[in-house]
This record gives sequence, structure tokens and C-alpha cells, in this order.
Amino acid sequence: MSDKRINLNADLGESFGAWTMGRDDEMLQRVDSANVACGFHAGDPTVMRRTVATARQHGVSIGAHPSFPDLQGFGRRRIDMAPAEVEAMVLYQIGALQAIAAAEQHRVTHVKPHGALNNLACENLDLARCIARAVRGAGAELILLAPALSALVRAGHEAGLPVVEEIFADRQYTDEGSLVPRSHPQAMVHGAQASVRHVMRILEGGALVSIHGKRLPCAAGSICVHGDNAEAVATASAVREALQAGGYTPVALPALRAG
Repeated sequence: MSDKRINLNADLGESFGAWTMGRDDEMLQRVDSANVACGFHAGDPTVMRRTVATARQHGVSIGAHPSFPDLQGFGRRRIDMAPAEVEAMVLYQIGALQAIAAAEQHRVTHVKPHGALNNLACENLDLARCIARAVRGAGAELILLAPALSALVRAGHEAGLPVVEEIFADRQYTDEGSLVPRSHPQAMVHGAQASVRHVMRILEGGALVSIHGKRLPCAAGSICVHGDNAEAVATASAVREALQAGGYTPVALPALRAG
């Protein structure tokens, strides 16, 4: 098997009731793994079930995408919670998706926190450890998909979880290796080809590259294209084509763990 295996993932299932977000059916034909919203920042039981069923149809592995309980803010607002509350909240969301996956003859194989919960856990080791405990409680075999070079990566390893480090095709990085805040004019990478250049520079250089050109060595195993981005389908297609042209083999997250 190729030693240049890589995973392409997207945050999906983020529609809610009569409100539609993203082009999930098209994205599920282009990615290897889907992070499915579990109802706290987006998604609802019907959307979750439909997303899982479509992912299974296309051979896409699925993961829980838990967040703070923040439907109005799309999970992008910080909510201060006690450690026990965070752990229970994450466990609850993973369990909901596990039940739906079982009903659709699919299975949850990874967990990736969303939005503010993810961003805070990247910098706050105590919060990251709460999330890692919840993931392990739901299944020690679950892969923790965590941003490269983050405290969440460390917490996952400490908890004995399989960890895959993630980079973002459509987001810029600070000199510290965190995502540039969305409020910043340079937060996003715009356009499919710009995203391709961004991704390949990271993979070929073995390092994140900040908006100021600083290099931060990392070992990326997965690339995320945000499903709520208007350019998501074009970006996912272009990134996948570039990876294959560059000798990489796109695989689902469990295949990375198996290797």
C-alpha cells in the first residue's frame, strides 16, 4: 500500500429543518470521510440519518462533529462550561450519531470537534483532555481528528486514542499554528486553485505555513474542506485531483489507522 496515503474530509450534515446548508450529496462524492453535525450547532435527526445513509452509499467513513450547544451562533461562540459538562455534552453527541449509524448499517469511526469547541481545545489542554475522555468513553478505537500541532493532538495521545492530524484547505494559519480568526480579512483561502497551492505547499514542505511565511513542521494525515463554503465542491474536486496527480492515495480515516 502507498506510503503517501492521505485523507480528505468535510464537515457535513449541517442543514436544519427547512434550512439548507451546503451541497452534501456532491461533497460525499468527493471526500473520503465526513464529519457529521450532531444537532448542537447544526443538523437534526433527519438530516443526520440522511447524511449517514448517503455516506454509506458512497463508501465514505463518518465521524461525530460535536460542538457547544449554539444553534444560533453555528457553534462558533465560546460557552464556558464545567469539565464534567463538556465531557457529557461531547459523549451525548457521539452517542446520538452512533445510534443513527447503527440503524443505517454504518459506523462512527472518528470524532472531530466543531467551531469554538475545537478552537479552544487546540489551545486549552484541560478542555482538550475533557474531549479526549469523552471520545475514549464512547469507544477507545475511535480516531480523534485534531488540528495539526494542537493541544488536542497531545490530549488524544495521552488518552491512548488513535490520532490523525488535520490541516485546512481553505483556512490560513497564524505564526503560532492556530487558525486565523474568521474576523480577520486573511482568514480564508479563496478559490479552488489557491486552496490547492496552500495544501500542496504544506504537504510537500512538511510544515504549516503562516500568513507571514513562518514554517511550523507537522505531519498532516487529513485535509479538511469546509462544507459550508460556497466554493466547497470545486475546492474538494481540485484538491483531490491535485493529490492524486502528486502521487497521494486518498483513503478513509480508518485506513490511515490501519497503516
